[in-house]
Amino acid sequence: MKQVYIVHENHPKLLLLFAGWAADETPFKQYRPKGMDYMVCYDYRTLDFDKSIFDRYQRVNVVTWSMGVWVGSLILSNIPQNKILSIAFNGSISPIDNLEGIPLKTYQATLDGLTPASLQKFLRRMCKDSDAYKAFMEITPRRNFDEIKEELRLIKEQYFEMHGSIEKKDIYNEKDEDKFQEYYDKYNYEYDYVFIGNNDRIFPPENLRINNQSPVHSNVILTDNAHYDEPMFRFLLQDMWEMTVDDFICHLKTINIDETIEE
Repeated sequence: MKQVYIVHENHPKLLLLFAGWAADETPFKQYRPKGMDYMVCYDYRTLDFDKSIFDRYQRVNVVTWSMGVWVGSLILSNIPQNKILSIAFNGSISPIDNLEGIPLKTYQATLDGLTPASLQKFLRRMCKDSDAYKAFMEITPRRNFDEIKEELRLIKEQYFEMHGSIEKKDIYNEKDEDKFQEYYDKYNYEYDYVFIGNNDRIFPPENLRINNQSPVHSNVILTDNAHYDEPMFRFLLQDMWEMTVDDFICHLKTINIDETIEE
């Protein structure tokens, strides 16, 4: 994967963003987290990651989005948590899953039918409305189409290689079951805060809620955000780092649209 600094001024803290599929740094270059270096990670055709950055900073704050929620969980599962604050937004640690992520048939249909035209439809579905889509088109990623189609294919291949196939779950396969258990034991990462957008049309919100039903998850916040939502990114990548703890908690209460979820 690519690791690109947006701010590299030798601050003692780093804000690390794991972006989604087909992303690059372009939509996220406008943000300036206070008192931090800032790095964007993307291009998951490989999952290679330079973990030495965790040794260079006193604290690393991690924001993950979309497919980056899964990729971030792979990295963070093997990092000491004493100096990490981690946040997930509109993504799943089980990204291709009929109950907890994008259903397999939906993912495969997107891959099989991906063209420049269908990619634009996908980007439109990411946004809340036509105005949000037009604004996103001004800062849309600048990556080659063949490259991002390859990325979509390789994400699936890498996930199933580690996790085991879900295509024949009605047929017991000891090898797949062993692989899944090994994967679960190693990568079942719990984010500190999980934001789920009720208007997400990429990852079904009900699946994301199932993915975060663990009793450990007391900090799940259901919002009215779309899959890509610029105001939420402005909060997660800039504004929240200027808030006091009390202001942060109050803000979570104002955006949580589900009173049944503990805060």
